[in-house]
Amino acid sequence: MHVRRAVAADAEELCSLLNEIILAGGTTALETPLSASEFADWFIDGEFALACHVAEHDRLLAGFQSLSSYGDPSKGYADIATFARAHPKIPGVGRALFPATRAAAEALGLEFINATIRADNVSGLAYYAKMGFELYDRLIQVPLLDGTPVDRIKKRFRLGVTPHTAF
Repeated sequence: MHVRRAVAADAEELCSLLNEIILAGGTTALETPLSASEFADWFIDGEFALACHVAEHDRLLAGFQSLSSYGDPSKGYADIATFARAHPKIPGVGRALFPATRAAAEALGLEFINATIRADNVSGLAYYAKMGFELYDRLIQVPLLDGTPVDRIKKRFRLGVTPHTAF
C-alpha cells in the first residue's frame, strides 16, 4: 500500500468513498453527503485542513486520514478523521495511514491528536485503541439528525511517545 499527501484531484474519488460510508450510516458523525468541492475544503485544502493523506492500493484510493483544526480544538490539539473504502474492503488502510498523519502532527508542533468516535462505531473504537489512543472524555447523548441520541467517545494520542500497539 502506498501512502501520499492528498491533492485536490483526489477530491471526487475520496468524496465518493466518504459518501458511501455516510449513506450506509452507523459509523460516522457525518450524516449528510458532501460535494467534491465541500470535501476538498473540509479535508484537503480548506481553512481548517491541516493534513490529509491517502492510501493507494492497486490504483484505487483505499482510504484517507486527515487532521483538522475545525471547531477550535484546544491549544496543541488537532482532530483526526479516518475513512476506509467499504467496497471493496481493503485491510490495513488505517494502519498504513497513521504514521504519515502522526509525522504531520509532529511537524505541526501538536501535543495531541484527538479522535471523537461514535460510541456505536465498534470498529472505529478498536482502530484508535490499536493506534495507541487513550480515552479521556465522553460526550453523552449527542443527537443525530433524526434525534437519536448517541454518545461520543473522545480519545487522544499523545505525540512524542512511542505507542504500544497490538496487531
